[in-house]
Amino acid sequence: MLPRVAVSCVHAPAVASRRSHTFKAFYATIRGLRQPPPDLDDIPPSDNDFIMSILRANPSLRDTRSYLASFGPRPKPAPPLSSPDRVPPVADSLSSTRSIPVAKEHPVPSPVVSSILDPVIKRTALVKVQGPFSDVQLESIARGLVYLEKLGLVSVIVVESDTLVRGDQDERSSLIEETMRVVSMLEKQGARARPVLGAFVRLGPKPGDDLNVLDDPHPEAHTFPSDLVPIRSALRAGEIPVIPPFALDSFCRSVRIDANDILGALARGMVEAAGYHNLQPGPSTDDEVDLTPLRLMIINREGGVPSYARSGYPHLLINLTSEYSHIHDTFHEPWHHSNPTALSNLALAQSCLRYMPSTSSAIMVSHRSPSSLIANLITNKPALSSSLPHALLQGNRRLTPHTPTLLRRGLPIRVIRTLDDVDRPKLNSLLEQSFGRTLDESAFYKRLERTLDFVVVAGDYVGAAVVTNEPSNVAAQPISYLDKFAVLPSHQGDGTVDFLWVALHDESYGLGHPFSANPNGGKGGVGEGRDLVWRSRANNPVNKWYFERSSGHVRMGSWVLFWCDAEKRLRLEQASRTNAGMSYVENWEEGRLALWSSVAGKIPSSWK
Repeated sequence: MLPRVAVSCVHAPAVASRRSHTFKAFYATIRGLRQPPPDLDDIPPSDNDFIMSILRANPSLRDTRSYLASFGPRPKPAPPLSSPDRVPPVADSLSSTRSIPVAKEHPVPSPVVSSILDPVIKRTALVKVQGPFSDVQLESIARGLVYLEKLGLVSVIVVESDTLVRGDQDERSSLIEETMRVVSMLEKQGARARPVLGAFVRLGPKPGDDLNVLDDPHPEAHTFPSDLVPIRSALRAGEIPVIPPFALDSFCRSVRIDANDILGALARGMVEAAGYHNLQPGPSTDDEVDLTPLRLMIINREGGVPSYARSGYPHLLINLTSEYSHIHDTFHEPWHHSNPTALSNLALAQSCLRYMPSTSSAIMVSHRSPSSLIANLITNKPALSSSLPHALLQGNRRLTPHTPTLLRRGLPIRVIRTLDDVDRPKLNSLLEQSFGRTLDESAFYKRLERTLDFVVVAGDYVGAAVVTNEPSNVAAQPISYLDKFAVLPSHQGDGTVDFLWVALHDESYGLGHPFSANPNGGKGGVGEGRDLVWRSRANNPVNKWYFERSSGHVRMGSWVLFWCDAEKRLRLEQASRTNAGMSYVENWEEGRLALWSSVAGKIPSSWK
């Protein structure tokens, strides 16, 4: 929701002053293009920082609709027909013979204006502020959280201090002091905050939990709906609750525990409390805040989880279901010193997202990137797509050690290499829902019996990539062809598309690189990469996405032919050329476009 802007008259001296400031700002902008961007900690806040943060998020139409579905104004009931203040619609007034006066001073606002100016639905986010931070750093963090509140996401903050020794005699007073410091910074940025210093989280497993379940461990602390009265009270009063990591032990003593245990207990407890509240009779009030956490935000000094595939730069998007163990196995020893809390925060995200809605996400972000929180809220996507070509990502200046890591509960990814293992009814349903057409099953599977290479399946067939080996009379080796790439409409925008494409990369044109050794049940990165080819209708709106991920494309009448070069071959070629650089067309590239176009053009349609 954008803030209201007051407009007033400005005197001539003020106009001249503003012109001077405008010129200085213009000069500073031009000069900034020639210099590296300054550290965010050194940038003073501006009046337009909030609006600029929204614009930088660059949300798509789907992102905007998703945001409005969660935070948009509730539909207001139509006024009764007998209301004397009711203004009839235009059609009624035109058909009426009476003259109806219209109050020009108070025109009926357009739906767009109403959607911007009406109050938004308040949702909650769990936030871990993992210090210590300097005053400037904490001020930047507080500013970002206040911006989120303006957009409808109210933070429930748990404070942690990494440098405070456990068991120190002053740890309790130090944590309370740090909590009050966060409260003060939030209020300095214009928010209302409330310290919740009394312990309301209970240490230990919740009564009735099965402690023998190893695959689904429960948090080390818990709450009951009645314990969350201080949180609900603060939210109803329009205040941001700020909580130190205290819990009640079995003797009802307030003791310090790990902030991750507090957050895990809150994630589970707030979801349960929201469900319990919804079951209670009686109307809900307008000031009620939905306790179900929509986001988990981990704000620290070290940023996201370092990735072996990005030379230690952070993971962009993590599929916790399929990548959690693999990230542990590939976590290099030096990262235990440079990113000492990365794995514990990874476990925190897995624990919390288990209870939060499937559309929820977690973000691990450095204090240097507070605007990333707004972009994540609006788009629910990583700062850069993880399915973009690795060379592009590695060469992008925006990919830094402080690039945030987005984490989702995700889906299992597996690779199927025989047609007998494919669940045909589920694949049929996926393809028909995704493409909106009726599949010619007999012809489609008859062709796959001869040409199938592999199928990458996401979850229970919510997404699939079908790759075939297309024979040619000219080339000795068949062409690796992406026959189908489909994701259910209900899973478009939740990360499944990127998860699926990354797995496709790792099994085809990305083979031969260490970063292709992902746990998807395929070749584990071992093998020789092959050029991947596919075609798409020229008017397909998905083509923009394909353009960004392909090595090149060529138009074939009403079709566009895309391809991704085998990355290992390109890398070897570049290494052999050293400083000479690659030519426009290499010897091994000659004639391949004509060959691909000929083969792709002969592939029959799969639809009735």
